[in-house]
Amino acid sequence: MSGNPMSDDPLGRERSHLSASRAALRAMREDAESLDIKDVTANWVNAAVLSRQIEERIRALADLSHTPLFFGRLDYLHAPGAEQAEGAEGEQFYIGRRHVHDADGDPMVIDWRAPVSQPFYRASKTDPLDVALRRRFGYTGGDLTAYEDEHLSDPTESAATSKLLQQEIERPRVGPMRDIVATIQPEQDEIVRSGLGGSVCVQGGPGTGKTAVGLHRVAYLLYAHRDRLARTGTLVIGPNSSFLHYIEQVLPALGELEVKQATVDDLVAHVEVRGTDDAPAAIVKGDARMADVLRSAVYSHVTLPTEPVMVVRGSRRWRVPAYELEVIVRELLDRGIRYGAAREALPQRIAHAVLVQMERSGEAPDDRVQDSVARNAAVKAAVKAVWPPVDPAKLVLRLLTDADFLAVHAAGILDEDEQKEILWAKPVRSVKAAKWSAADAVLIDETTDLVQRTHSLGHVVLDEAQDLSPMQYRAVGRRCTTGSATVLGDLAQGTTPWATRSWDEALAHLGKPDAVVEELTAGFRVPTDVITYASRLLPHIAPGLTPVASVRENPGFFDVRPISDDAGEVVAACEELLRNEGSTGLIAADTRIPALAEALGEAGIGYLSPGEETTHETRLTLVPASLAKGLEYDYVVLDEPRAVVDAEPDERTGLRRLYVALTRAVSGLIVVHAAALPGELA
Repeated sequence: MSGNPMSDDPLGRERSHLSASRAALRAMREDAESLDIKDVTANWVNAAVLSRQIEERIRALADLSHTPLFFGRLDYLHAPGAEQAEGAEGEQFYIGRRHVHDADGDPMVIDWRAPVSQPFYRASKTDPLDVALRRRFGYTGGDLTAYEDEHLSDPTESAATSKLLQQEIERPRVGPMRDIVATIQPEQDEIVRSGLGGSVCVQGGPGTGKTAVGLHRVAYLLYAHRDRLARTGTLVIGPNSSFLHYIEQVLPALGELEVKQATVDDLVAHVEVRGTDDAPAAIVKGDARMADVLRSAVYSHVTLPTEPVMVVRGSRRWRVPAYELEVIVRELLDRGIRYGAAREALPQRIAHAVLVQMERSGEAPDDRVQDSVARNAAVKAAVKAVWPPVDPAKLVLRLLTDADFLAVHAAGILDEDEQKEILWAKPVRSVKAAKWSAADAVLIDETTDLVQRTHSLGHVVLDEAQDLSPMQYRAVGRRCTTGSATVLGDLAQGTTPWATRSWDEALAHLGKPDAVVEELTAGFRVPTDVITYASRLLPHIAPGLTPVASVRENPGFFDVRPISDDAGEVVAACEELLRNEGSTGLIAADTRIPALAEALGEAGIGYLSPGEETTHETRLTLVPASLAKGLEYDYVVLDEPRAVVDAEPDERTGLRRLYVALTRAVSGLIVVHAAALPGELA
């Protein structure tokens, strides 16, 4: 491998190709901007649709100046027709974030998602996939500054870790999350390109690229199945808005501009959340058994009819006896369809019974007559009495405030202590006056689905899934009942009292029990010394997991420092790391954040909150430990590990929170502590 320019200046030639490709991209965009649709549309509706499509095309053709247009090159061995290759002899394919062609339509850059690009990620010395040479490019601020060659078909050249890939991972970042499309590895690429029909769960420790895999996967699926997913929809679900803002910077570099994102709380926002639950109440409300309680409460509104229905039409009267009505109601209950759908079907079933009588008497009613009978006042009154409407929020409110009502429907499901945990201490006047918690909103969402089916999407990516409760998994699963899911998480980073115990259990709640579980154990982000230190916690927080093995040749900077109980020494550690290029995160227990913020202010050091983009002027982010998950910084100062552990309701959750905080650094970590370190780190 070499990055040195040779006598014929190959680096210069590659820069020329980059310039020509950017010019071709500009020309493609100008062509789109110059399209005149005045004479090609039949009406204003077609014109509006076509105009929107052209606007989207123009946006997609924008040149992201600081994002590499291409990051690799493949030189194939054989000509077209060879079974193992799509390339041509002597032909080169530049692999990048989107397709670019010249004025003649010949490709200058191939989309990384295209089949011909796949060997860039998959080819190896043992299986070169007909690739003679793989070239990686190094960039600085969008400018091509280096290259590196692997002669995959040359037996004399030994396999080695890519230096440029290492540099890309370790490159200091200021601003949005870095371009990650060039860093995907073979085992990750297999997950990325797996079919749309199947669901996949990715278990991966810190720095193994879970989020990168998830984002690449949704971008790849939108490329490979764009028409289908345009109809059915896709969604990326993250743990909080800061995390979603953090990852949304990456999607344009993957070739996708519009991927919907949400938190689980966003999905179930039927009511305003203004309250909180203590841990025991939240655990019960998040338990999958609550679905059975809610189903019982919803269908308890159905009462078997005891009176007949008399339908008057003109001079004739048609009587449907109570026993026949009971048969109709029982059939609807036995079918197990949604409460609301059954309620809508009931008047039509009653009307059909009337039509049968009409036909027996010699009449010939049609569908219009049946619809008219279904709207008859007597039928509507019977439906209201037998199968009344249910308001999901009102029903959940009654369960949480009426001990007798809860006892009836939780009998044999929740014990008395569990029922007491979720009952509100004071009565509430109305749904609007209630101080709903996040767990309550999930219960309302479950009830809403019992009444009316939730719309299903084509594909859902669920990140940081280990923190969801069973009821939250059900809420996500409702959004992809007819589609597939990509579930991303790390059992060792579960920091809620109801955190996932096993992926099999989680996938069952999600409604995807047949999903394939893949484990990523190669660590690319966290330095060797840091991940080795953090992995001391694994036997105590997730005994069955394989520790992450860092593939980084650079062990990284790592130091554990005893200090006096003085915030000034924490600030000094931050100042030390800020002398390096790149971003720095100061992570601390939430209760210690105000004092540290004050100390930083007194020292004249500006800082940001999680989710805010770093700039060259402000490169320090002050991070409460509760918000550190999913974030990464070049350097991290971790303040007082014992306080991070003690802030959680139990020791295991605290150690998991500490594990998260210890693994946010890409290049260096300083652990500062006045109190004794947790014994598990010894």
